[in-house]
Amino acid sequence: MKKYLFTASILAASVIFAGCQSTDETVNQSDNASQNQTEKDKLEIVTSFYPMYEFTKEIAGDNANVTLLIPSSVEPHDWEPAAKDLEEIQNADALVFNNENMETWIDEIKDTVNTEDLTIIDASQGIELLPFSAEEHEHEEEEHSHEGEEHDHEGEVHEDENHDHEAEEHEHHHEFDPHLWLSPKMAIKEVETIANNLMKINPDNKKVYEENKNSYIDKLKELDQKFEDALGNVKNKEIITQHAAFGYLADSYGLTQVPIAGLSPDAEPSAQQLKELKEFAKEHSINTIFFEENASSKVAETLAKELNAKTAVLNTLEGLSVEDQEKNATYLSIMEENLKVLKEALK
Repeated sequence: MKKYLFTASILAASVIFAGCQSTDETVNQSDNASQNQTEKDKLEIVTSFYPMYEFTKEIAGDNANVTLLIPSSVEPHDWEPAAKDLEEIQNADALVFNNENMETWIDEIKDTVNTEDLTIIDASQGIELLPFSAEEHEHEEEEHSHEGEEHDHEGEVHEDENHDHEAEEHEHHHEFDPHLWLSPKMAIKEVETIANNLMKINPDNKKVYEENKNSYIDKLKELDQKFEDALGNVKNKEIITQHAAFGYLADSYGLTQVPIAGLSPDAEPSAQQLKELKEFAKEHSINTIFFEENASSKVAETLAKELNAKTAVLNTLEGLSVEDQEKNATYLSIMEENLKVLKEALK
């Protein structure tokens, strides 16, 4: 009888233990399933280059997985999507880009990727863009035309058969200045556009997106006011920059940008352009030539040396340097640095 009771007790304990273990496993499986479901419910958003990444990340917060397409070490003007990039875009819910004059590959995306379940967000939508200045346009067209010419064995010059098409495409993608984000005023508009589109894609999180957007825009408005206060009354209003990236910043705060090159930082000016720049700098008592971290400063340094002027960095924020990343730099902090450099140069 005692043996029977002992055996029965063991069996009962085993049943109870198994029941507890089963319950624990069910809870764990339920937690994992819930976590996986939460991850699954998050939007997958691909962004083109750094400012678009930060703007989108600030709006989405923890409600989306936001990734960056163009590495910080690569010049966004020159980047083209590889097969893996097309796959990443295809698997995303949304692609956020700045403007087709910057991301000239956007037409290829629209033609290649199935956009039925992909929302493509143009952050510049509704913003009146500044035209690409005639002088810069003529310079780039001259370079492009030269590249498209071929000499046959008899020494005659003829156009490449594909040149007309390439020139037309080149013209289309460089008609307007795409560097909107370098003016806090324009950055505010881009953030609003991105947020409004995310709310349409994911209305369940509309309230969160709205709150995050408003919080970030408050910071951008504070930055904008700092630019207004600092640059509104400076004596000198002209800046010579390495390339035509600061048109919106200049337009927003009453400055005049005179670029050494066109919209591409790698374009080199002609001898005539350099001569005109030197004359302009002397006429307006310009003592600082601005260049960028991620591009060669050779031309800027040459011009500065001939003028006995200084050089200084204006960050285009097209990508974060390793040093910036180590300092946890952001759009806001780097734009503060840009303002500091401008104030020093224009005082």
